[in-house]
Amino acid sequence: MKIRTVVTGLGALSSLGNSVDELWNALVAGKSGIARVTRFNVDDYPTQIAGEIKGFDPSSVIEKKDLRRMDLAQQYAIVASEMALKNAGLDPATLDLDRCGVVIGSGIGGISTFEQQHSTLVTSGPGRVSPFFIPMMIIDMCAGMVSMRYGFRGPNYATVSACASSAHAIADAYRIVQRGEADVMITGGAEATITPTSMAGFCQARAMSTRNDEPEKASRPFDKGRDGFVMAEGAGILILESYEHAIKRGARIYAEILGVGMTGDAYHMTAPHPEGLGARRAMAAAIADAGLTPDQVDHINTHGTATDLGDIAETRAIKAVLGEHAYKVPCNSTKSMTGHLLGAAGAVELITAIKAIETGTVHPTINLDDPDPECDLDYVPNVARRHTVEHALSNSFGFGGHNISLAVGKLNGTRQ
Repeated sequence: MKIRTVVTGLGALSSLGNSVDELWNALVAGKSGIARVTRFNVDDYPTQIAGEIKGFDPSSVIEKKDLRRMDLAQQYAIVASEMALKNAGLDPATLDLDRCGVVIGSGIGGISTFEQQHSTLVTSGPGRVSPFFIPMMIIDMCAGMVSMRYGFRGPNYATVSACASSAHAIADAYRIVQRGEADVMITGGAEATITPTSMAGFCQARAMSTRNDEPEKASRPFDKGRDGFVMAEGAGILILESYEHAIKRGARIYAEILGVGMTGDAYHMTAPHPEGLGARRAMAAAIADAGLTPDQVDHINTHGTATDLGDIAETRAIKAVLGEHAYKVPCNSTKSMTGHLLGAAGAVELITAIKAIETGTVHPTINLDDPDPECDLDYVPNVARRHTVEHALSNSFGFGGHNISLAVGKLNGTRQ
């Protein structure tokens, strides 16, 4: 028998704020977190804007001496995990730590550390490279450091699938609880890629918006005037528990993870299949895994990056899976306001889908002023909407043809 898995804690850091409440309130208000990059000089870059985190101060959570040994992505992961655990009302001292695990994904990991240490190597030689370079750089250390902080000795690793990384982390954590291998999992993703090299790489790939004179209007998913995604940073962390474990301790339950669908395009390094075949199969698999029918889907948080091909392919996939019901389902793009958190995007967006379930409100897709005729679904343009959400999908797709859809729903005490 599959063990029911519920969400009991949420933590988030984004360009819209350093808490879940700040994130959610800004999303509902239709505010953008995009602005000119402040971390380094971008005068020579075609794209000069991003979704930077503002006012991040990890000192209340992480000791100063430890901060010097952590990449920014790892700091984000730890701070968001602390937030989620507190939100869940979980004290590690009361848990069976052998049955608590961590799966945290990142698409790129410690790239700022790599850049800094490579510069040190070139200018000062190998003897000046930090002994902490490798652990600060490698992607798995977000999960490793979180597990060490709380003493969680259960399954512990990272997932890497580009922009689908944190969604895959959540899927794995869900399966671990579902199989009975853990009672509690810290899961999600962290990313800190607003750096000179990564910005240059994405610019050269011509993947990002160059609407530098209007940063807040640059991320335009499903709009006819879209010209690419806007890079962002941050973290999204969720606490997953077995239903029995959560009920026994009297936990507040936000939602239940109902199903997962994972596929590969096997088509192109960066472009989706034009008909969204991989996305289509992922959504259909998530719906089937959840034991739902397509007409029971009330809301979809789309991948919605504002790329020309991606938005059209996802629209076609949704219509193929839901049929005529697709036109009745409010869909949205969190990235229109946060920007694209790359490997952390899936986790932050699942959190927003869960908040839609909790609050009965679907946040808008901003900057949707002139909808692309090929993107003809209800993308909740510009203004939030009251809408009862019993079951939602959250889509994440990554370079390399990685597709995942997570199905989440309001807790139903009779579900088996």
